Amino acid sequence: MMMRSIGALISAWRHYRRSSRGAAAAEFAIMLPLLTIPVLNAIDLGVYAYDRMELNLAAQVAAQQAWVLCAVNGKVPATVTVNGKANCPGFGAAETSAAQSMTLGSSVTITSTTENYYCLNSSNQLVVVGPVTSPEPADCTSANPKSTDAPGDYVLVTASYSYSPLFAQVSVASKLTTPITQTAWMRLN
Repeated sequence: MMMRSIGALISAWRHYRRSSRGAAAAEFAIMLPLLTIPVLNAIDLGVYAYDRMELNLAAQVAAQQAWVLCAVNGKVPATVTVNGKANCPGFGAAETSAAQSMTLGSSVTITSTTENYYCLNSSNQLVVVGPVTSPEPADCTSANPKSTDAPGDYVLVTASYSYSPLFAQVSVASKLTTPITQTAWMRLN
């Protein structure tokens, strides 16, 4: 009797070894982490790119506040203080509020706002020809000797946002530059 049960066990063991039922599930369970990591990376990279575009838009909206609040009302240069009073009062708060009204919200910070007189050089690139705290240059000959154009008053707004990846342990997005920084220009005159 004992021989018979040992023979049955050996037979059952041989049958079990040849059976492939459940093998696909076991292989899938082994491969699932390897399939999931690229998907998580794609999600994080997509969110990073979206946040970068939204920050760019927030910087543009902040720069447009110089036009809406200051240039339209003749309070240019916007960032200058005259006799202890701001030439365009409330501009700093308005640009911050405008930037934070976008989808990234209060996580957006305005890191700098500069305003200068610019002209195009012979390569059609903007170059500084003077600060707005000094009188406006008569023309753009200092940047381009052949130019008779008047210099433009431009404001440059820099905004930043600290990005944190959704899946930091497995994502290459954690290696990307943070905080994200974007700049936007607006001509005021």
